[in-house]
Amino acid sequence: MSRSFTFIGVSTAGSSIMAVFPRWRDALGLGDDVGIQGWDLEVGAGDDAYREAVDRLDGDPQNLGALVTTHKLGIMRAAGDRFAELDPDARLLGEVSCIAKRGGRLHGWAKDPVTAAASLEPIIGTDHFTGGAEALVMGAGGAGAAIAIYLAARRSDRPGRVLVTDTAPERLDHLREIGARVGAPEALELRAVTGPHDELLAALPEGSLVVNATGMGKDRPGSPLGDRAEFPPGAVAWELNYRGELCFLRQAEAQREQRGLVVADGWSYFIRGWAAVIEEVFERPIDESELELLSAEAAAARTNAKEE
Repeated sequence: MSRSFTFIGVSTAGSSIMAVFPRWRDALGLGDDVGIQGWDLEVGAGDDAYREAVDRLDGDPQNLGALVTTHKLGIMRAAGDRFAELDPDARLLGEVSCIAKRGGRLHGWAKDPVTAAASLEPIIGTDHFTGGAEALVMGAGGAGAAIAIYLAARRSDRPGRVLVTDTAPERLDHLREIGARVGAPEALELRAVTGPHDELLAALPEGSLVVNATGMGKDRPGSPLGDRAEFPPGAVAWELNYRGELCFLRQAEAQREQRGLVVADGWSYFIRGWAAVIEEVFERPIDESELELLSAEAAAARTNAKEE
């Protein structure tokens, strides 16, 4: 392969994209000379590591661009000055999840807000919160912050309360600043939480949305909920992970029938998130019919991987 597309994450070898991308490349006609490579950085890698990764990508003319997962905020903080242009959401959220080259210069995007809307609306529709349901978003990192802003400021049926938690006060402070800039401070309630979220979960009204955006169950073991946690009746449990231990997902599945839950994992988020980045990196629009094709190809690759 003479050209490369990069995945900057934590444990990239375990991601389904490694088996999926070659199928997508062929389905979209991106060229058989392009391959995918993973660059692993540990959680909380320092600024030097983030700058080195961006400079390495920038300095390789055969490297077309990258999707960034866990390190979105760190790359923006440490290497934001390396980008010739950043989209409005990257500036708003202070993160970069998509890196592509235009005229040999780096451009950055934050794709989570668009991906969150496209992934969540098929699960809950567009009027879910009109009946008084609230939202609990556990984790205020890149994806969690984007989902919180989407819920609090960009939906017509805004929840009465969007409760966002994190173990790091600085991430909550960052989200508080974002909320103020988009005019949604009254809808956002931010709390630093270091233990299980059981009491917060129990206080939610019927039909509330509960999101695991902590990384627990994939990058880190466990769940943000204790073993005895009970979801409110009719709640929507959204696990952003699609691989790993998925403890939160299993907890929700165990209560699905008894509590009348809607349970979803992060597979759709995975598909739409990668497709959005591919569109920018390869400057190749992907329509809904092609997105369905990519989803089918990804499902086939996922099945084959499990069989192996």
